[in-house]
Amino acid sequence: MQRLVDNALAVSKESVKTISYESMQIVVRIINGLSALLLTLLPGKASMLEGMQGWELRPTFSGPRFPKWMEHGVSSFNEFIHDLSIDLDDSSSLDYSSAEDDLDEDTCHSPSSQGSRMSRASSYSRNRRHKTTWTALIISWLLIPVKLLLALLSYLFFFPFTRKQGPTAKSKAQMSPHVNSLKKIQTLRDQFIQRATDRRRGVIEDIQLGLEIFIEAIFDVFHKAAQYLFSPSDAINAIRGWFSPRNASCQDGGVMSDQSVAMSKLGENDPSLAEGSHSFSNTLNTDARTCRDVITELGYPHEAIKVATDDGYMLLLERIPRREARKAVFFQHGVLDSSMGWISNGVVGSPAFAAYDQGYDVYLGNFRGLVSREHVDKGISSMEYWKYSINEHGTMDVPAMIEKIHDIKTSELKLSSPGIEEECDDDQPYKLCAVTHSLGGAAMLMYVITCRMEGKPHRLSRLILLSPAGFHGDSTIVFTLVERTLLLLAPILAPLVPAFYIPTRFFRMLVNKLARDFHNNPAVGGLVQTLMGYVVGGDSSNWVGVLGLPHYNMNDMPGVSFNVALHLAQMKRTGRFRMFDYGSPSANTEIYGTPEPPDLGELYDLINIPVDLVAGRKDKVIRPSMVRKHYKLMKEAGVDVSYNEFEYAHLDFTFSHREELLAYVMSRLLLVSPSTNRRPGLRNLKSGRKERTRADHAR
Repeated sequence: MQRLVDNALAVSKESVKTISYESMQIVVRIINGLSALLLTLLPGKASMLEGMQGWELRPTFSGPRFPKWMEHGVSSFNEFIHDLSIDLDDSSSLDYSSAEDDLDEDTCHSPSSQGSRMSRASSYSRNRRHKTTWTALIISWLLIPVKLLLALLSYLFFFPFTRKQGPTAKSKAQMSPHVNSLKKIQTLRDQFIQRATDRRRGVIEDIQLGLEIFIEAIFDVFHKAAQYLFSPSDAINAIRGWFSPRNASCQDGGVMSDQSVAMSKLGENDPSLAEGSHSFSNTLNTDARTCRDVITELGYPHEAIKVATDDGYMLLLERIPRREARKAVFFQHGVLDSSMGWISNGVVGSPAFAAYDQGYDVYLGNFRGLVSREHVDKGISSMEYWKYSINEHGTMDVPAMIEKIHDIKTSELKLSSPGIEEECDDDQPYKLCAVTHSLGGAAMLMYVITCRMEGKPHRLSRLILLSPAGFHGDSTIVFTLVERTLLLLAPILAPLVPAFYIPTRFFRMLVNKLARDFHNNPAVGGLVQTLMGYVVGGDSSNWVGVLGLPHYNMNDMPGVSFNVALHLAQMKRTGRFRMFDYGSPSANTEIYGTPEPPDLGELYDLINIPVDLVAGRKDKVIRPSMVRKHYKLMKEAGVDVSYNEFEYAHLDFTFSHREELLAYVMSRLLLVSPSTNRRPGLRNLKSGRKERTRADHAR
């Protein structure tokens, strides 16, 4: 009778899972198909989808097939639970290699069927010895979730109790087997979490896995009730266990002892499963890697340097260090970006790694404007934190980071070469170049000009500006509408909307997961890509792909201050590259000493270093005509400036692997030679030779 009930429950459970899974897949296919249909009707989609290379935008309709998650006659959840168990007779080690996502499949995989798989040879051979039918195999798998449930319940009942105890040395010795068993149970729980979160999932995959777990839990309740109904002794033992938790591990029919042995083998065979060796900080399966994680994973050194600005903001300056190098490069990102943009293409296609491989000491700057709101004042309000414009980027953030670089390089080179202060014509024993993108270019130009106005050294030897901001008169109708809205409603919006960012971890996580779903469902992703391209005037950058990058994760995300957006709108309205307009002549006079904000374009004659300007022909955010305006004004001001264009969209300068761009940037960097070594007293020796030559001529 027990076997008949188990068979009925197993068939019913798998039927419900099949119906729920296939229903979800039908809904997804309908959405994907409608998106593909709508995508065919939208104009100009071809250029906008260039960043989505390799996507099959036409839906593939296939006949009914056996569900992917029913492979080997079991559901993916049962397979998932089996991955956590180990046969008592199996002493082989576990294989934790993760399989890559198979994006070429017509159907969407179940979350667990795409994850890491363990070796199952031993348990399969045992099942073949005892049960040969498909139904019997399901029943044998059903016991594993029950064992896991009992193990977790025992952990919840026992472990808090043992932690509250203050055992003496003697009692510790008496309880050591029990404590070890509980530790193994905890390790089982941790491994369960790890196996559930070992790969990044989208929202659809989360829903599918959640449905499987929910259905499994419901049918486990019915299975448990049937087991207790047909086996009263099990029910009595369970009730006794509830009232005598100290002995529950010995009264559970051997279940707990089985788990103890199994977990002992897990710990012995894989040292990485030792207690405390796992960190489950990313339990919702989003890519939460930091810039440090990416750099170190690729085998490069990394340093994180905290920098405080004069107005109290805490910035993160990241470094790929070459301490002995006399040539350094400073990378500065643009709006809604971070230092991650310079390393996002891996070893081969990232400017930061290319510069390091060429012998540069690499620094990656980060502007203020992360939702973590790091500030000297820990209690600073959101309104106060976001109260800044591009002025603060150029006159506070960049100076603080470059001065920090100067202090670091000077002290390190003096330690490595004690007489270095006498080897150079000035107090800077290294050469520093800056590579910027978009808003970073405008901030860097502002920094150089204001330093020259104040008579301060800017420490830079060359500027390489990739699609720099500053002039925005030639832009799309969408940007024009945004500009007029911001300027018109600024007095109303400024007190209400301090910045544009995603405020909660849940919605940031949702954006990151949706980016995964857009990639798994090409028609939907293509539609979103096209619509986002329309918003930015037809720019063909891979906007969907960028949303899936680690710096758009649930823990932190860049934001845009309202005053930064307003500052850009002011530049577009006036057609000039100006500093922030505070709204009245008196306010401007108090800040600048003049009723009007300084026009930086009229001060390009203060730039005393070479500048390389790069524009993208497909860039609709900052069009080539606006970059050429920088070039024209610099040329007229006598600046040593060059101009180049590439067939790129706006984000291609950082988020795409472009070999010709890397080659160009490196060629410009190499034009700046590091400080040459000269012996102390060489300058005096040369001057003495000149004096003797003059004396000879006089005679």
